[in-house]
Order: sequence, then structure tokens, then C-alpha cells
Amino acid sequence: MSVDVIVDEFILQDQLILNSEAVDTLFLEARTANAFTDEPVTEEQMRAIYELTKMGPTAMNIQPMRITWVKSETARATLVSHMAGGNAAKTAAAPMAAILSFDTHWHEHLPALFPHAAERKAAFDDNEAARLSMGNDNGHLQAAYFIMAARTVGLAAGPMAGFNTLGVDADFHGGTTNQTFMVINLGKPGENAWHDRRPRLDYEVATTTV
Repeated sequence: MSVDVIVDEFILQDQLILNSEAVDTLFLEARTANAFTDEPVTEEQMRAIYELTKMGPTAMNIQPMRITWVKSETARATLVSHMAGGNAAKTAAAPMAAILSFDTHWHEHLPALFPHAAERKAAFDDNEAARLSMGNDNGHLQAAYFIMAARTVGLAAGPMAGFNTLGVDADFHGGTTNQTFMVINLGKPGENAWHDRRPRLDYEVATTTV
């Protein structure tokens, strides 16, 4: 698929401000990777991914997502021990793995991140349910930015939810207020990295105009 595709006479390219290479990299040719080369993910790429991710919008600019880069052999072995089924082998072989969590006490940063209405922090001090709901929702939102940021720096991402969440929290987030929700493998795509692309819903099925 490419940006000059015509779908029921709709020409995608006519609506884009990015060049075709950028759109292919971010959307049309990008895939979830299940295998990677041995080429390492650099500190510069990790930093670039975060610097891009943090610029995506979140509710009240709360930015609850936290990243734990799993780089050492010891830490990787610990993470792999918590991964389910085939996710263990994929995580062991990937050049980089990132544990994504959200800070359940994200509201503590609200005065700095939302300074024009810093008093709103007080509304969340004793409202754990609201903090968890907003942290989870906006953490997942930031995870999507993370995946797109990884593609922007030339890497493929393999997001996963099949793992022992409590075990990961115990081993990686003990003594913190972070709660794990996703693990993402990162690297250059290797041989047989992709499954066949699954179908997508048509515009007429997935959208409604009112």
C-alpha cells in the first residue's frame, strides 16, 4: 500500500502534507515486528524516542507514562521470566525492551505541568480511582506516541500485553508508584519479522457522521 492508493475514488495523497516516504514509514508500510537484527538500539535513539513521545497531548498535560529501558543481561533475563508464551523468546532476542508503566501519583507533577491551574492537583489527592483511570488512559495514549516515535527514528516496535504484570512491577517498580501496562521490543526488523497484514475496517464501517 502506498500514499497514491485510490479507495473508492478517494486519493489519499491529495490530503497529505507529509511526503510519501514519511507516511509509509509511520503508517502505510510500518508493521509490528516479531523479530529483529542484532543491531543495537543506541542511547541517542532512546532519548529521541522519549523527546518525541513527550510532545504528544495528554489530558491536562499529565504525562503519566514512565519508561524503563531494559538493557543489561540480568534485567533482560528477569523480564523474560515474566513474559508469556512466545513473548519470552521475542523479548530475549530483541536488542532493546522497554517496560511502559504509568505513575499512579502523576498528580504530584500537576503544578509544574499545568501551572495555570495548579490548584487542580488537590482534586486528585484523595481520588485514587480518578488517578488510576486517567493514568491508564493517558499512559496508553502515550504508548501510541512511543510506537510512532520509534518508527520516526528508524526502528520497529513490537508491543505486547502477554506478561505477568504483578511480577514485572515487583521486580522493576518496587518502591515506586509506577504500574506496568505494556512491554515493547525495539530494533531493526530482522528476517521474517512480519505476519501477513491483517484486514482493516473500511471508512464506512468504522465512522459515522452526525
